[in-house]
Amino acid sequence: MQEQTRAYLRGRFGDHYRRTEFTPPPEANEREWGYVPWTDSPGETMVRHRSLLDMGSLEDFLAREKPKHVYFSAGRYDDPGASSMGAKTWRSSDLVFDLDADHLPSVTLGEDSYAEMLAKCKDALKRLLDFLDDDFGFDDLTVVFSGGRGYHVHVRDETVQQLESDSRREIVDYVRGIGLDPELVETTEMRGGVTARVLETEGGWGRRVHEHLLTFVDDLLAMDDDEAKARLQEMDGIGEGRANTIYGALENNAEALEAGNIELGGVGLRTLLDAFVSEVVEQQNAPIDEPVTTDVNRLIRLPGSLHGGSALQVQRIDRADLDAFDPLVDAVPETFVGHEINVDVTDPGPVELKGDSFNLQAGEVSVPEYLGAFLMARGRAEKAPE
Repeated sequence: MQEQTRAYLRGRFGDHYRRTEFTPPPEANEREWGYVPWTDSPGETMVRHRSLLDMGSLEDFLAREKPKHVYFSAGRYDDPGASSMGAKTWRSSDLVFDLDADHLPSVTLGEDSYAEMLAKCKDALKRLLDFLDDDFGFDDLTVVFSGGRGYHVHVRDETVQQLESDSRREIVDYVRGIGLDPELVETTEMRGGVTARVLETEGGWGRRVHEHLLTFVDDLLAMDDDEAKARLQEMDGIGEGRANTIYGALENNAEALEAGNIELGGVGLRTLLDAFVSEVVEQQNAPIDEPVTTDVNRLIRLPGSLHGGSALQVQRIDRADLDAFDPLVDAVPETFVGHEINVDVTDPGPVELKGDSFNLQAGEVSVPEYLGAFLMARGRAEKAPE
């Protein structure tokens, strides 16, 4: 990044901070703060181990320093400004989840557009929220667009504050479906004086497997007999004999299957269920970034700040607005709207931003400032003279 580009972005970031009201996280004075300044070094330098006492008013600090990135800690400490983690004396931490589009199995880097990557990341976010709402029953959730490639979720329920890394890793393993044994989605019930194995249908991974099974069965029974049995034989461990047994059981026991009874098809149905567990984990897990959740000292982006790699705003999202939220429209800072600037495009190609599509050619061009700031922050343009 050239000096004139860096100076321009730093100045305009400062303008954004002067006109933005911030809502700090709870107990903000007990958290560590950090930021990345605009420097001419090849990499980025993190300035951390700061407290609000060191920084003064958050708004004044941001307007004065005009940082490239701003962070606060998930953890709370007796002395958040101490220069080493040991000296801070940890007290508690929020449970934080990070979804990054670059790390999603569904994203094809180099083929998916930025907009497509973010759309797939929102789908993963919804799966994560399903776990946090329904499986864990957390109440105090804050959803945030990271300003870059994904989303953060902050859980501040009292029940999670004292969890150490190992316990947080168990939560990670659960939402990612790591090591999920098919037997863990089952329970036993007394039916007709006999102990029967049934799927957990009310919640957890059992509910997800059960729903998948019922959908599969509906599709199967919509086929003719030979087609349905051939479909069953496509699955590992199911030959012609088992396919006939399973098909007959599914065809004649719809009510029992709806209730989660998995005894009705014998070994064949269990083979089917074992395969479904793997399918459901692959399709419905939440591929979160494990180190973010397990690290009780993690620094996370400040909502309302700007992301120095996109010039988009790190933004809290009301749960009621999540479906309609479009990061490439709603996270464009108002500071950059209503102006044109000149930039020298060094990485031409298509861009989608603020509801418009642009196909940029290399060289100097006049563009809306929000587009120019986005291109410069992402390394696709330099500031040109006005």
